[in-house]
Amino acid sequence: MAALEAIIGLEVHAQMSTKTKMFCACDNDAFGKAPNTTVCPVCMGHPGTLPVPNAEAIVKAIKASLALQCTVNRENHFDRKHYFYPDLPSGFQISQYDFPLASRGVVEYEISDTSGRIEAKKVCRITRLHMENDAGKLSHHGTKTLVDLNRAGTPLMEIVTEPDLRNAEEASAFAQELRRILIAVQASEADMFKGMMRFDASISLREQGTEKLNPRSEIKNLNSFKALEKALQYEEKRLRKLWEETGGPLKGDITVGWMDDEEKTRLLREKESADDYRYFPEPDIPPLVLEEKFVESIRATLPALPGEVKRTYVELGLDDKQATQLINDAHLRSMFDAVHAQTGDAKRASSIVLTQLLGFLNAAEKSVTEGPDAPALLELIAKIDDGTISANAGKSVLEKMVATGANASTIIAKEGMQQISDDSAIDTLVAAAVAANPQAIESYKAGKQAALGAIVGWVMKESKGQANPQKVNEALQRYL
Repeated sequence: MAALEAIIGLEVHAQMSTKTKMFCACDNDAFGKAPNTTVCPVCMGHPGTLPVPNAEAIVKAIKASLALQCTVNRENHFDRKHYFYPDLPSGFQISQYDFPLASRGVVEYEISDTSGRIEAKKVCRITRLHMENDAGKLSHHGTKTLVDLNRAGTPLMEIVTEPDLRNAEEASAFAQELRRILIAVQASEADMFKGMMRFDASISLREQGTEKLNPRSEIKNLNSFKALEKALQYEEKRLRKLWEETGGPLKGDITVGWMDDEEKTRLLREKESADDYRYFPEPDIPPLVLEEKFVESIRATLPALPGEVKRTYVELGLDDKQATQLINDAHLRSMFDAVHAQTGDAKRASSIVLTQLLGFLNAAEKSVTEGPDAPALLELIAKIDDGTISANAGKSVLEKMVATGANASTIIAKEGMQQISDDSAIDTLVAAAVAANPQAIESYKAGKQAALGAIVGWVMKESKGQANPQKVNEALQRYL
């Protein structure tokens, strides 16, 4: 039998970070709120209500389209997509079909090993980006199902890829880069925990060297990168086994669900076609006509994208793993940028932020937002640079800042950690060290430079680490 390859495409649903919903004035942030409280007749699908498109959502969707290198279509319109489900109160979803907002884009992404080293650079084409409103949410409790319509009407971007992905690792790496881009342009918060980004993954098999696209299995509603990767790995193995048993691919498109607890898929139904949804133009919303000047004014507001930012950090001397850490966390990146701006030293900024700070936060089981902010970190660095405390003492202070939330000045004063820099005090300590370490002095006079380390160490121990090491060395050289 000829070797088989997997063909994978994704449909990504990303909630847009707007104040209100897609077609009404209801609060778009329903997370943690009581069920069915951020609703109105429009998003509940009451007869006779009229949808009004959210201008902010349209701008954010255009931003995302431009960041994905898509062509923004100057004329597009909304359509009704019909299906019947308890969490879709109107019986149809307002989406886009024949004339989407944007089409023909591309995303460049990287495949890295566990150490963060780049193994390969890949490209995935974007077929289209269109806008739509979300459905509500169902909660299943035994034989009963509860409906919460708080999420109904939430503005979504649906981003559809070409079948350019060849394995689960590529799909996950692409999805992570896509998330970074959407966050960078502030089109979506893409908070996976809050369900702001979800994936439908389609996978089929074909013989290597052929171009035919065979019937596919679509895995619905994957809500994490881990679930995306595991579901695709499982489904690829299942389809390979089926091919061996039947001698060929699936007989028709199917839709499956991923069961996280069992780590396997189960058949839901045969996949619907566009005809099943009975699309037709939304009669209550006129076509959306975008002027060139308007689109270009939005393009002018685009920030540097994650790939460009990462290259900048690598050029500063950071490795790929460190640079990826920074582009993955905006708060951490702002901390690094602040420290780098003050010190002018990327290596030192990396040591303080990515090694020391993250190490203490992880040990304390705290997130970056729960630790010291940038001004607090800059105050600590200033105390080290002006000689108030030593760099070694600075680590101890930072650890206490993470644990207590207090600032550097408070901790230094309370713990009595000020560095000893007074010349007379240093001379007294050095004289005592020389008297207490006659063998080290003899070794030094015999030509062993390293013997001075024992004397410096004695001074640091006696001063509880507070003696200024540079002044100790200078005083010792004078004394000898």
